[in-house]
Amino acid sequence: MKELTVKTNITSCSLDELDDKTQRLINMAIKATENSYSPYSHFRVGAALRLENGTEIIGANQENAAFPVTLCAERTAIFAAQAQHPDQPITEIAIAAANENGLIEQPISPCGSCRQVMIEIEQRYAKPMKVYLYGKQAVYIINTAKDLLPLCFIDESMK
Repeated sequence: MKELTVKTNITSCSLDELDDKTQRLINMAIKATENSYSPYSHFRVGAALRLENGTEIIGANQENAAFPVTLCAERTAIFAAQAQHPDQPITEIAIAAANENGLIEQPISPCGSCRQVMIEIEQRYAKPMKVYLYGKQAVYIINTAKDLLPLCFIDESMK
């Protein structure tokens, strides 16, 4: 028997340490939390992404009383981007969240379903997607969505 080590590198910084373009994307995600329809959880999540051609698209979580049909902010943004710009890789995505007290203090990470979708987008275009996770106390920077789900299931897994 042998032990394997899985390592993920995450950079932590404050919002003001980032360049203007990245701050803009994160601020778009923060603003997108206002578009959330979350009458059950009261947990508003916003996402903003940037395509390789510079196009920016937002998403917000949308809840339903039948919880399995609820859709996360990350996937609303990603699916909108894929529907409108299927030839464009996603280069960056920012995610922010707020509860009844306002923006959350610590960054949140995407759920497993969103992580799988993000990884498949990276695989589809053979390009990494940089991920920014926003919290009032810090921004986490992950250089590839694959770092969010290191033992992922992708096409190669089936060969």
